[in-house]
Amino acid sequence: MLPYPSIRLKKGKEISVHRRHHWIFSGATQRIDGNVSEGDLVHVRDYAGGFLATGFYGNGSIAVRIISFKETPIDEHFWTQKIKAAHQLRKKIGLTDSSHTNVYRLFHGEGDFVPGLIIDYYNGTAVIQAHHIGIHRQIPLIVNALLNTYGSGISAVFDKSTATLHDASAENTDGLVYGTPTTHVVVEHGHKFEIDWEKGQKTGFFIDQRENRQLISRYSNGKKVLNAFCYSGGFSVYALQAGAKEVHSVDISKNAIEMTEKNVQLNAEGTSRHKGIEADVMQYIKEISGDFDVIVLDPPAFAKHVRSRHKAIQAYKRLNAIAMKHIPAGGILFTFSCSQVVDQVLFNHTITAAALEADRNIRILHQLSQPADHPINIFHQETAYLKGLVVYVE
Repeated sequence: MLPYPSIRLKKGKEISVHRRHHWIFSGATQRIDGNVSEGDLVHVRDYAGGFLATGFYGNGSIAVRIISFKETPIDEHFWTQKIKAAHQLRKKIGLTDSSHTNVYRLFHGEGDFVPGLIIDYYNGTAVIQAHHIGIHRQIPLIVNALLNTYGSGISAVFDKSTATLHDASAENTDGLVYGTPTTHVVVEHGHKFEIDWEKGQKTGFFIDQRENRQLISRYSNGKKVLNAFCYSGGFSVYALQAGAKEVHSVDISKNAIEMTEKNVQLNAEGTSRHKGIEADVMQYIKEISGDFDVIVLDPPAFAKHVRSRHKAIQAYKRLNAIAMKHIPAGGILFTFSCSQVVDQVLFNHTITAAALEADRNIRILHQLSQPADHPINIFHQETAYLKGLVVYVE
């Protein structure tokens, strides 16, 4: 067993660890035994010195991110066990052997019991995104764990951590750390998408909307659809393939519109029924005529911290109120928030406020969340971040 330095907690602060929460806040610490720096592995101990957990030390408000509640070496065997357990879950839900879907989230941070580790699987290429330097230093062992789990099922591993790391020594780390990708094209529920994990947002694709994209197929046949904040056009492709008579994809990013056009063309059918528009979404929606039967609002996170939550709520309300004012009676609105600090109840209240402002009656048809490959850790409710509603507007 490696002699990791220890973080001693104040009396009573061990309760959160006993409840399996993965974060130790700086205010809970009593003292540090040994020399530690950002990203170092440490043992967490109670006020009397009893072992509680092992995790990565941090200099910010989160002092330790716990990766094990057992006293065990953090080595290749540890990571292989973690990756294999995550893979087994994805196998149980039918993702690892599907001929219709070869893109999924393999590892979801605290949802798979390791804070800060994201791994997305793109048809043979695993894209790792480390959210703190401790995880990033473990990437060589994580790559070996992936190979131990997948064997020839992994052709390449790409590190996409630069944007999520705040340690100066880890800047400009993005790049291949194993192998060579054989393709950038994936299939999701039979729909084709080209993934840009090098320059795209997140790891290249918003995998968490997979089942919600599938749901829009039910409402798109013969309809005119607006996909706002379209990014790479996921909802647009599904709507077109389901027989939408017309789809407009809107995003302020030129690159997003180009990706959307490319993905629409990959799926062959519907290119003549699609229009990509580079524009500010809020302004665009203010000026549309009321002939869109279905509107999708999937904005980026308006609030990443509690201190910005109030402004985010106001932005969500304004956006949804404008959409409700411009959708015809009988229209369907898909609306989402991926802001972790905005929970489902608060989001529902915000949509209610938007309906009152727009003077429209609405009824909830579906309450949406993230898919099963983005599991919610019941001991760490912060893992429940994506929420959405499908509402019928009268």
